[in-house]
Amino acid sequence: MMAETKNTKAFYNTEIPGDWEVKPVGEAFKICNNLRLPIIEEQRAKMRGRYPYYGSTKIQDYIDEYRIEGKYALIGEDGDHFLKWKELPMTLLVEGKFNVNNHAHIVLGEDNLTEWFFYFFNQRELTPHLTRQGAGRYKLTKDALSKILCPLPEQKSIARVLSTWDVAIHKTKQLIAQKEFRKKWLMQQLLTGKMRLKGFGGEWKKLSAGEIFKSITKKGFADEELLSATQDRGMIPRTMLEGRVTMPTTGTEGFKLVEIGDFVISLRSFQGGLEYSHYRGLVSPAYTVLKPKKPINEEFYKQYFNSCEFIGRLATAVIGIRDGKQISYDDFCVVKIPCPSIEEQTAIAQVLQAADKEIILLKVKAEKLREQKKGLMQVLLTGKKRLF
Repeated sequence: MMAETKNTKAFYNTEIPGDWEVKPVGEAFKICNNLRLPIIEEQRAKMRGRYPYYGSTKIQDYIDEYRIEGKYALIGEDGDHFLKWKELPMTLLVEGKFNVNNHAHIVLGEDNLTEWFFYFFNQRELTPHLTRQGAGRYKLTKDALSKILCPLPEQKSIARVLSTWDVAIHKTKQLIAQKEFRKKWLMQQLLTGKMRLKGFGGEWKKLSAGEIFKSITKKGFADEELLSATQDRGMIPRTMLEGRVTMPTTGTEGFKLVEIGDFVISLRSFQGGLEYSHYRGLVSPAYTVLKPKKPINEEFYKQYFNSCEFIGRLATAVIGIRDGKQISYDDFCVVKIPCPSIEEQTAIAQVLQAADKEIILLKVKAEKLREQKKGLMQVLLTGKKRLF
């Protein structure tokens, strides 16, 4: 049960309950920097052993790898860029034995207090306490950390509520991993014909890719929007990309038209290099646009072109395949690929699409849980709402 807080007092740029005790971090916790590892890489390698290793610029790499439980909290002292500090958690809660370098602070306290500390500092803006170190680099020193004021509320109750959401998020992520592993297994079995669906039999035809797909070039559509190749969404409009997008410096009259249902040989040859397009738009003249020569189920080949089976076959045709190396249409044409009946293609595609839908729904659930937890942190860790 939660209730609104009525009696408050000022705390930095917000209000907290009037009965909350406030102490500097240096008084409420013990900072054990004498336990940190040296920063020299050779020394790190010798001391890591079988225990996890944490450095401040690598904290974000481990946020999703370990359970949000335990008795230790880490605050990084050095970051790659200022924006990363604002977008990513600055603290990490781990259990068991671990190693850190001397750009991280080890903070100890009573069980409930340390767990609450982890939640509080991951939702609190620490920007004013960071010290600038050159262009785009900031640090949180031990001295600055020690002086930061922190309220000491009903830690046990708050930590218990938030940890409930952490457990739900963790279990959902485990389920996502299981479903993704199952999907990969299904691809290996169904897209190679090792396992057949009920009602289908006989040997699959294997044709050269050039017998199934043809290269097509349509130019003169400069008003169409530009498309980009992505790993998880195929060809999408550049306006859907997050972050900075590079736009062409010259006109697009010479760009190639991609229509819905086309495949594009992109520069992402490390992954397979063939992306399906749900959108109409333009791609660079360096890309190859493919259309089927015969009736196919596009979803079947969309799945197949992302399979280990296809990438392995492609590697035999393209020597030294690496990120950024374009696959030529001639290279693609000689690769032998399966061509079962269109009915079996459709049945397999439906099974794999169902597996994808399960994964997508679980990811949506995980994101909703994270948003719910974020909302709870904002009201509970500031005392805007109290637990009774």
